This record gives sequence, structure tokens and C-alpha cells, in this order.
Amino acid sequence: MPYKCRRCPLSHQTHSCSGTRPLLTANLGVRLDLKQIALRCRNTEFNPRRFAAVIMRLREPRATALIFASGKMCVTGTKSTHNSTLAAKKFAYIVERVGFKPQTYIDFKVQNIVGTADVGFPIRLEGLVYAHSTFASYEPELFPGLIYRLVSPRVVFLIFVSGKIVITGAKTEIDLSEALTKVFPVLMEFRKVNVDPVPGSATAAAAGGVPPALMDGTAPPAASAQGATAGGQREVEEV
Repeated sequence: MPYKCRRCPLSHQTHSCSGTRPLLTANLGVRLDLKQIALRCRNTEFNPRRFAAVIMRLREPRATALIFASGKMCVTGTKSTHNSTLAAKKFAYIVERVGFKPQTYIDFKVQNIVGTADVGFPIRLEGLVYAHSTFASYEPELFPGLIYRLVSPRVVFLIFVSGKIVITGAKTEIDLSEALTKVFPVLMEFRKVNVDPVPGSATAAAAGGVPPALMDGTAPPAASAQGATAGGQREVEEV
């Protein structure tokens, strides 16, 4: 469920952020025996024919690590950079308990942060790509989203006509919120004001001057009552 982002400076406006997904890498500085790790650790998967890394999972914080024989590790699945660093330290401790002592200083580095947001209104993608052709590209035959590349901070937006946005390429959560702050006024400029109603809906019926009660082929109650009264009067006259 989307929630109002407390870190984002646009929280007072109509958009809502659905969270972030950072990707963190670390180097333990020691060669690893992946078979021993897979046999002696819980919540692990290792199939060298399919993938040359051990897949290890944590419950708290909820994270997944790809551990390679070279000692390098990728941590994903967390919702913040703090949880990513905490999960990486726990994975290093588990590897140390197996018998492979990591180096004293482990280099943790956030490679990418992916965030999602909903601005709460539809967007005219054709007008946006025409006015910002230097930074935007839109090929609806190939992909339904508009690709908008921001120079500073260096992030990439995937903007959809529904108002949903995917932000990728950020290194910190501050870059993520700063990028959304810069792009939000542009999206407001190309906001769809008059949205066509869905055919067959009550909104479309009201726009076309057709009462909603006639959409299913039934007559209004008042008209039905008048018809019944007129029919009764004709029967009396015939008698």
C-alpha cells in the first residue's frame, strides 16, 4: 500500500511514495567455499550448474544475498540503505561462523536505489516528450512508459500515463527525493485536465445526456408507474 513519504519534500502535495529498493555490494576480502556455506547454513540455495553463487536469505531485516566464491556479495530486498548495511554485516557474521574470516574493514557500497511513486493524476506523455525532447524519449510501440533522464542528480525516471513513476539510478535516498522534487513541477505542467470517461460508465452516461437508469435498458420507476396508470384507464374505457 502506498504511504506518504516522510523523507520527501513533496509530502504535502498529492503524490505518495511506495518505498525504495537499494542494491548494495560488499567485498569480504577472502576466498569462500560455497559448498561448505550451503551445507552448514540455513535458508540457503546453491546450484552451481544454474548460478555460481550461494543465495542466502534473512528474516530480520528481510534481505537476500548473492555470495560468490571470490568473497564478493550483493545484498538486495531491503527497504532502506540502513537495513542493507545491517543485513550485509549479518551475512558477513554468518560466513565468519562457518570458518571464513572476512577482512577487518568491509567496503559497503550502494550501487543503485530503485523507488516508486504515484503523483495522483494522469500525465500527457506526448506533450512532455515534445517539450523536453533533450531529456525524454517515448516510444509507445515498444514500451508504454516515457524515459526521462535527469542530469543532476543523475537518475532515470520511467513515467506512465496513469501517474505511476519508477525512479532508478540514485545512489542515496536524498538524491531520490531531490530528483522527484525537480520533476514534479514538470509533471504538473502536463497534467491531464479533461479525462475521457470510460464508455458504459455512469460518468459517460451523464456526459452524453443519458440517465444512468437507462444504461441497462430498464425504464425509470416514474415512467413505469405512468405507463401502468394509462393502461388501466384504457381498459376501463373499453369496458
